[in-house]
Amino acid sequence: MVTDSDQPAGTPTAVLRSVRLPARLDPVLSGLIVVLLLVDALITLALEVLFLPLYLGTLAFPVAALLAAPINVALVYGMESVTDRLGFTFAPIVVWVFGFLVASSRGPGGDVLLGSDGRTLLLLACGVLAPLAYLYYRANFGLFRSS
Repeated sequence: MVTDSDQPAGTPTAVLRSVRLPARLDPVLSGLIVVLLLVDALITLALEVLFLPLYLGTLAFPVAALLAAPINVALVYGMESVTDRLGFTFAPIVVWVFGFLVASSRGPGGDVLLGSDGRTLLLLACGVLAPLAYLYYRANFGLFRSS
């Protein structure tokens, strides 16, 4: 083991230390990240629902449905930074699907945010199937640690 007394005089010693949060703050920070990811799932769903009926001239252009796939995969990827449990990494998508079901049901005034057309089906498919495919890939190639 090399100590400062073993070093020649005037030689700077470089100590590499990993920066870590105190152990008591780690669960708090992890819980905060989980809450933020779950809230973010609802916020992104609201924006996707609002921009789903976008038209370019007379052509329906569901760009929000196509953006749902990479956004939801990013939510699952962010959840992987908090947990190694495969089932828990899908929690933002469960919240997203719950919000989707609420948006597709009738409100108090009889309004429905999501119609029964192909754009709504595309939003559901992109929002759920892409993260499922990502988790399937991660689970089958052994990238998750067993808990």
